[in-house]
Amino acid sequence: MAFPRPKPTTMETLAMERANPPFNIRKMSIAMHGSEKSLILKEKFMAEIARHPAFKLSDIHDLSKDELRERTMEKFASMVYFVTNESIETFQLRMQLIGIADPSFWTRFGVAYGLFLGALRSGATPNQLSYWIDRGVLGLNGVIGCFAMTELAHGSNVAGLETTATFDRSSDEFIIHTPHLGATKWWIGGAASTATHAAVFAQLIIDGKRHGVKTFVTQLRDTKTFTLMPGVNIGDIGKKMGRDGIDNGYIQFTYVRVPRAHMLMKHTQVSRDGVVTEPPLAQLTYGALLGGRTSMVTDSSNSAKKALTVAVRYAAVRRQFATGKNQLETQILDYPIHQRRLMPLVAQAIAIGFTGLRLQVMYEDMTQALEAMEPSDPNLNDILDKLKETHATSAGLKAFCTWACLDTIDKCRQSCGGHGYSAYSNFPLMYADFAVQCTWEGDNTILSLQAGRSLVGAWGAALKGKKLAPGVAYLNDSSTRTAKSDSSLSLDDIQKAWNCVAFNVIKKAAEEYVKLLKSGKSKDEAMERCSQSRFIAAKIHTIGYIFRLFKEAVQEMPDNEESKILKTVAKLYGLWQIEEQQGYFLKYGFYNAEQIDKVQEQVDALCAEVRGVAIPLVDSFALSDHIINSPLGKWDGSVYESYFSQVQAANPLPKEHPYFTRLIKPLLERQNEDMEDPGTAMGLEDELKEIEEERKGE
Repeated sequence: MAFPRPKPTTMETLAMERANPPFNIRKMSIAMHGSEKSLILKEKFMAEIARHPAFKLSDIHDLSKDELRERTMEKFASMVYFVTNESIETFQLRMQLIGIADPSFWTRFGVAYGLFLGALRSGATPNQLSYWIDRGVLGLNGVIGCFAMTELAHGSNVAGLETTATFDRSSDEFIIHTPHLGATKWWIGGAASTATHAAVFAQLIIDGKRHGVKTFVTQLRDTKTFTLMPGVNIGDIGKKMGRDGIDNGYIQFTYVRVPRAHMLMKHTQVSRDGVVTEPPLAQLTYGALLGGRTSMVTDSSNSAKKALTVAVRYAAVRRQFATGKNQLETQILDYPIHQRRLMPLVAQAIAIGFTGLRLQVMYEDMTQALEAMEPSDPNLNDILDKLKETHATSAGLKAFCTWACLDTIDKCRQSCGGHGYSAYSNFPLMYADFAVQCTWEGDNTILSLQAGRSLVGAWGAALKGKKLAPGVAYLNDSSTRTAKSDSSLSLDDIQKAWNCVAFNVIKKAAEEYVKLLKSGKSKDEAMERCSQSRFIAAKIHTIGYIFRLFKEAVQEMPDNEESKILKTVAKLYGLWQIEEQQGYFLKYGFYNAEQIDKVQEQVDALCAEVRGVAIPLVDSFALSDHIINSPLGKWDGSVYESYFSQVQAANPLPKEHPYFTRLIKPLLERQNEDMEDPGTAMGLEDELKEIEEERKGE
């Protein structure tokens, strides 16, 4: 008698997936992290926080808002040590990891260092910066800062902020004031419970004349007693969709006085006599925005990789239905439709990761150029043009990368079936915590339109024969407009496809804009009327840009097994996105319907090919079980054992039922009262018979 083959355990299944990978996982991981040094540091950071009591993550799903906030503050002391003892480069890598382990803490800490200290670094004079560092900004020993930009009635339109800062010559002070409810500072991270000072964005007013929004360091609380300063009213804005470890609050100022020296004067200066001197190069303020956008591109990749590590590992060990002659149920990762759900998202996360690495280099180069630049610099115009292009490119990347990540998290959740809906899968928290990335530092739709505006401008410059920055250089080549596929579906052919379609959608937006101008519309009105075309231009350009940076990165690698796999991944990303946006490729004639069918066939084949190395590929993301914090994605495959243990430990049954006596017992023991039948009481049936008999007798 033949006995059925025993079903392999989930751990055995995952071990088989890792057997004899066709590439070196360590080398692949180094490539994805940019260097071996970065990977080693990441591994060191993961080990450190896994042993740090404040970074316990397994219970995070069952903590209250207040407990989460307290846990967030517990982490501050250790991070202050690192920020004051590590190089900026090392500390940035540390915070990258913490950003995917605990987004609430990353944000709260980032408010103090990335935003408040960042505002000082970008807006203060050297003496002002030294002053605030001497008072404890760096070590949080004297000053804990927050960033008071957003208002109840204004967010993206920073120029329209309504908090006022009126200069008083008699006292050499600015008077910070909230003139009405809509000007209340809102969403201010750290304001509710922990900040002592704020970088307040307010309209500078001198002698009744407005001079635009400037930044003023304003004390909120007494650093000894923690009581609110006179004229400062603060409240808690309460529970949010996610990141509840951040104490977001509101602030209202009622004629609060600050010294004139508390206005940050690196760019705009106000003298003792109230004379305002504006910066000769207003464009330099762009530079302050690039760092945040660059970090969000990297965070989009890292957060997507975290979700995909869980979803891919789970799909490898989860078995559902036996197919064909197989006695074993099939791994759901072996179903072509499941490969279609996950493999393109893996490719996209890797593509965005390489884009983030390259964008970081561009940002560092740009920062150095700006710091060294003088108004008399002979390369001034070239540097400013590159700054504008980098600013616009980073806007598009921030928007479309954060959207892609949020979509990835939810698709990963759905791909894990019912278990993905459990809080312990970590998908709900990942989604809730990441969703805000699509809104802050610029609403994604607004940023997309900014990128589209820049592309319309680049088109106009190209028509005038101006040589464009590398990111939009394809607009200088008019032959790109009518390019055709050579049907090879090679990386170079895919690049040609994206250049052609991006060229045409930008051309359409630009021509639409010019037509509106000729019809008598103002520049601003014309831009608004062609907003949909600008949005499409930004989307297509940005996807093509991500593909180009990924393609260039893998083509520059040594010819080995790792680069071979990454070229396959790059091809999958480029062709999958063509399939997703196929309407534009058909519209502009780069592909015909038959060729689009071939693209689909190729994507099917590439998904199957990448599936074969899916587990080693996500292993190369180098994320520990502690960081992933999901039993469904355990490295050893002990999915069900870990899931059951975590649920059982987090939800012990109480010795006494909390509401049986008050609610359930009365329900069970209630007496059913005899209800009178109204029809019987009325004698309705007899009456109806009489009516019927009368009808028959008529």
